[in-house]
Amino acid sequence: MAVARLSPKVADQIDSVDLDTARPLIICDADEVLFAFMAAFEAYLNDTGHFFDWSSFALNGNIRRQSDSQPVEGDRIPVLLAGFFQERTASIAPIPGAAESLARLSTRGQVVVLSNLPSEQAPARREALLTHGMDYPLVANSGPKGPAVHRLSKAVSAPAFFIDDGPNHHKSVAEHADHVRRLHMVADTRLAKLLDPAPHSHHRTDDWPSAEAVIGSELAKRGF
Repeated sequence: MAVARLSPKVADQIDSVDLDTARPLIICDADEVLFAFMAAFEAYLNDTGHFFDWSSFALNGNIRRQSDSQPVEGDRIPVLLAGFFQERTASIAPIPGAAESLARLSTRGQVVVLSNLPSEQAPARREALLTHGMDYPLVANSGPKGPAVHRLSKAVSAPAFFIDDGPNHHKSVAEHADHVRRLHMVADTRLAKLLDPAPHSHHRTDDWPSAEAVIGSELAKRGF
């Protein structure tokens, strides 16, 4: 198994989370799992003179200028993402059923939200979680999520689950914390059609009823 390397900033956030070592742990992504990222980002692109082409899952090559339909330069994508998170993190709509499913699952375990977004936008994401009935600890991560999942999951002796839309994060978790059960979720149906199940995930579940059923079944098999 790969050696987990974690930035001190992320490690400090994780260590501040009060986890019950005996309860199952659900580590949950935010964008396209709890919040409708693509719908909100597409609206932002339209408002800033761009559009999304929907030719593939990647942002690079699919963000185009309205003026000439040409893709924006690669170095412009981080700028657009930063502007989006700065302006709209607090207002992104929740994924249907997310709050309700997590509320039921949290009676059998505990939930931590592990989200890749600029750290300065963490308060806005926290506000959005509270607004939509998802009052769970938030860890603002940067880069592949395997090291963070390793540190979180090692804090409990019960089963751990990871839910994320990014195949790269499933690969990272498989490398750093292979004991964690991995659910690949892409809530936006347009985006889901462009992406096969992540090779390093155990399940593909693109809505919360099916994700809840998978986790509930695995918990029951393990006596929780």
